[in-house]
Amino acid sequence: MTLELAVRIAEIVLGVAIFQQSIEFVRGIQPEKTLGFIRALFAILLTAGIQPLLVETALVVTSIILIRRFRGPYNGGSDTMTMLVLGCLWLSHLAPSRYWQEIAVGYLAIQLILSYFQSGWVKVVNAQWRSGEALQQVFAVSAYPVSHQVRLLARRPALLLYMSWAVIIFELVFPLALLHQTLLIIALVVAGLFHLANAWLFGLNRFFWIWPAAYPIIIWFQSRLMVALQ
Repeated sequence: MTLELAVRIAEIVLGVAIFQQSIEFVRGIQPEKTLGFIRALFAILLTAGIQPLLVETALVVTSIILIRRFRGPYNGGSDTMTMLVLGCLWLSHLAPSRYWQEIAVGYLAIQLILSYFQSGWVKVVNAQWRSGEALQQVFAVSAYPVSHQVRLLARRPALLLYMSWAVIIFELVFPLALLHQTLLIIALVVAGLFHLANAWLFGLNRFFWIWPAAYPIIIWFQSRLMVALQ
């Protein structure tokens, strides 16, 4: 995958992610309501590939306004990842040379890898995650809009123990997927299904779109890394 194609696909998915985030504000109050409309419009333009530098500049500015408004990311990790993907793609268009363009998107790829590995590390050093108790609490007392049937999974500690370790091991070994492109594609499919499951089970819809927005970049990064190591 070429760098240009990776950036274009990433911008398409990012546009979808930002549009989804923006319409959440449409039924809110001012000034978030107006910002939501503005960001939704720019998200459509970004997906269409119209003037990406100008559009991303506008999205960066409105993102900063929202961060100041809420004194931090409005929705935690998903908004942080949105700003990271948006910022790196924006810098890739501002880059004065191919070298700095690759630095900008390469940084995004590295941060994506670390987001999974660090999440696994935090879990493996936590005794509650190693025992499955943390996941049991998520299903039992989570504030997320979890159905009654899903909450019943909290009564199956053995299953949750296996699920906990499956998540931990996958996140910890994720960086090894860079060793081969096929392995990376498989890892990204698994990761995407993981985010889809979180959206379905817990209503974490924002996470489903924004992490995959960086997947084309890491696919490019892996191929670029292999060329550099030859």
